[in-house]
Amino acid sequence: MGLHRKTKETLVMEFFRKTLDPVIAMATIAVLDIFLFLVIGGWTVGGGETMMTGLIAQWFMGDDLKRIPFWELVFPPHADYWKMYISLGMFFGAFVGAVASKEFYLRMPRHFQEWMLITIGGLLMGIGIRMAYICNVSTFFGMMPEMNMGGYLAMSGILAGAWVGSLIYKKVLEG
Repeated sequence: MGLHRKTKETLVMEFFRKTLDPVIAMATIAVLDIFLFLVIGGWTVGGGETMMTGLIAQWFMGDDLKRIPFWELVFPPHADYWKMYISLGMFFGAFVGAVASKEFYLRMPRHFQEWMLITIGGLLMGIGIRMAYICNVSTFFGMMPEMNMGGYLAMSGILAGAWVGSLIYKKVLEG
């Protein structure tokens, strides 16, 4: 019985460690993107994460949050905003995949500089998403399979930013 259970665990672990063929993966993403667009329309700027932030702020601030024009006029928090649940679903799926492949672990930053870099990087990503008025997920899953040049330019910028950020991160932590 123990051997059979071990075999099942090994199979699950191996399934989540496999790398898909890129052509099959992109074709699947393109088909799912068409389905997503037909069912719900275009995917916009980080709305799910913004709504979660608004709900958390509302929990802490209560009615005082209405004094901030963005939360009162532009993006009033409400729990039935569907994009928030897509974001939570992606997080949950990534968590399950990491745990199932036995590659999940928590790592806490050890140095103050590391916390600062994480905070500044997160703020810059949020500002960039609002300035570009596109979501990195919708760029990858929406615009790129549609062969949209804006998607390829945005993804090039994201990759360049990640590369430069990693160089800065490495230099600050080593120096």
